Amino acid sequence: MKYTQLGRTGLEVSRLVLGTMNFGPQTNEADSHAIMDAALDAGVNFFDTANIYGWGENKGRTEEILGTWFAKGGERRDKVVLATKVYGNMAAEGDAWPNHHKLSALNIRRAVDASLKRLQTDHIDLYQFHHIDRATPVEEIWQAIDVLIQQGKILYAGSSNFAGWKIAQTNETAKRLGSYGLVSEQCLYNLAERRAEMEVIPAAQEYGLGVIPWSPLHGGLLGGVIRKEREGGAARSTSGRSGDALANTTVRAQIQAYEDLLEKHGLEPGEVGLAWLLTRPGVTGPISGPRTREQLDSAVRAVDLELPDEVLAALDEIFPGPGPSPEAFAW
Repeated sequence: MKYTQLGRTGLEVSRLVLGTMNFGPQTNEADSHAIMDAALDAGVNFFDTANIYGWGENKGRTEEILGTWFAKGGERRDKVVLATKVYGNMAAEGDAWPNHHKLSALNIRRAVDASLKRLQTDHIDLYQFHHIDRATPVEEIWQAIDVLIQQGKILYAGSSNFAGWKIAQTNETAKRLGSYGLVSEQCLYNLAERRAEMEVIPAAQEYGLGVIPWSPLHGGLLGGVIRKEREGGAARSTSGRSGDALANTTVRAQIQAYEDLLEKHGLEPGEVGLAWLLTRPGVTGPISGPRTREQLDSAVRAVDLELPDEVLAALDEIFPGPGPSPEAFAW
């Protein structure tokens, strides 16, 4: 495994992040534990989750699965850089209640204690804001975070799904208050979705944030979906935002060109999607959310995959990025 610093911090993390969103909804507890053991054996030390994962009536279930894995001992918790998130409403469906979501000081205090209990640990290494909160002053958020750091409940704070200007505002406010500020941004970023290159990634680099791309294969679209379609596996190969993407003839032509290119070079699409992100400036490591051990093994192989210049150039032709702002939208 290869490692790097998380943004401007001294924290050393693997260049592959183990995403756990499927643990519970898609992968049972025993298999989830086996995947985490395999990830640790492969040198993956950066695990990402969120308080809301488990979804529906099972919100928090994913954190509970990590907690029972940590409780097995064997230095599991000591070896892992643990990241979770706060924002989503943890109340039962149809039973929403004020102050049980977003980023008020009250909810942050409540949410971190609940996550610590589910995770069966005394601290969270990276506590991330899952979304911006338009109603809560940034000063209030940093006050709550600084208290948690002083209490030893968290070590660092990060953002997720923040705009570039919001990263700047949040860290300028932290600087003014004497807080350390955000150290990471978790954003949607992959070959098929490169808008983060316009402002989010430049802002992250300017403020010393490590970039942690989520959905690196765009919901399966970059994982060999057309090949799987031919083999009869398309029902499981795409999900969410990419489920209907192939109905768009332009998108389908892009993906076909992508798969044809990689077949020519004897490369696996899913591994290339991850390896490409590892070539991008500012990227700490993409989040791979395996449902199975085989998917984890494929993601681990991607870390050592060196893409030839010819392939990198061809990928840029198939999936051209927007370029930086303001050039991306102005003369």
